Amino acid sequence: MQKITPFLWFDNQAEEAATFYTSIFKDTKILNVTRYGKEGFEIHRRPEGTAMTVSFELFGQAFTALNGGPVFKFNESISFIVSCDSQEEVDYYWEKLSEGGDEKAQQCGWLKDRFGLSWQIVPTALGKLLGDKDPQKSGKVMSAMLQMKKIDIKALHHAYDGR
Repeated sequence: MQKITPFLWFDNQAEEAATFYTSIFKDTKILNVTRYGKEGFEIHRRPEGTAMTVSFELFGQAFTALNGGPVFKFNESISFIVSCDSQEEVDYYWEKLSEGGDEKAQQCGWLKDRFGLSWQIVPTALGKLLGDKDPQKSGKVMSAMLQMKKIDIKALHHAYDGR
């Protein structure tokens, strides 16, 4: 059993979000859905049968989503990084996760999905280029990245090479 599991608080979209995320990523599944019953209605105010928690996995990483009401909202202080080996992967995850999301929140590989959850779609090449021992090369890569919303691997390499 995984010792630490991200717990995501939704107003009432936990099941919808889990279904959305498991439709995008490979090697995923919904593990369990618990539902509100009659008990505690005076506190939770959820109709009987409404999803309470949804446990799901993305690439073997367990998550739990809760329909807890409108008390808390997601913000950028928590995000999930998706490491991508190719531009095709970057494009795929960017397109799927940003669909219906907040376009104003998109910068430097960060996006907000339609539920308000923040994701970083990051090519593995970015870390290698930013970590170069030549500060001029890594600085050019940083400058190029800061101009991007979705990361463009080819443009990063051009900046690195001084083109």
